[in-house]
Parts: sequence; C-alpha cells; structure tokens
Amino acid sequence: MSRASLLAVLTLLLALAGCRSQRLDVTIQNHTGSAIDLLEVDYPSASFGLEHLDSGAAYHYRIQTRGSGLLLMHFTEAATHVQRQISGPTLQQGQSGELHVELLPGGKANFQ
Repeated sequence: MSRASLLAVLTLLLALAGCRSQRLDVTIQNHTGSAIDLLEVDYPSASFGLEHLDSGAAYHYRIQTRGSGLLLMHFTEAATHVQRQISGPTLQQGQSGELHVELLPGGKANFQ
C-alpha cells in the first residue's frame, strides 16, 4: 500500500472513531396502576410514542436531542380514558446518559 493510501485510511479511521453521537437512553415505567394508551413523548426536535403500555411494564427508547427544550409526555389512562400531560425536565442539545421516567397514579411522574 502506498504511503498516501495508508494516510487516507488512517485519516478515515480516526474520523470514524471520533464520530460518536450523543444519545440519551430513556426508560419509561408504567406504575399508574392501569394500562395506558397512546403514549407520546415530545422532546427538542422530535418525538416518539407507542400505542399501549401495560401496568408495570417498561419501554426503552434512545433519543438524540438537536436543540434544547422541555420534555413533554401525553397519554390516556386506558381504564378511565382520562388524558394526561406531564412536563418533564429541560433537555440540552447533545445531552447523553440515561433518563428514567416513572409514571405514577394521578398524572404524576418521577424523572431521574
């Protein structure tokens, strides 16, 4: 391999090694006492959701924030059809780590 080719390969490998996306691992645990429907989680620049989460179940999702802003959660209690909206923490662009959300009865939540 020529010296120029070797240098190009090494440069590419270094660039790829340095390109790590900052991601936030989100875990949502349903401790409301009943199932929830139509869960939507809005965060800076995007959102995710699911149709149903059983009581006692957990859902894991990985996000990448592109901007800063508030995390908002919307869902419907399956048993009573009551719609809930919960405001969470402010997320920062490029934030990484873990976010644990525990949904509680009465439209409350713990964020860690």
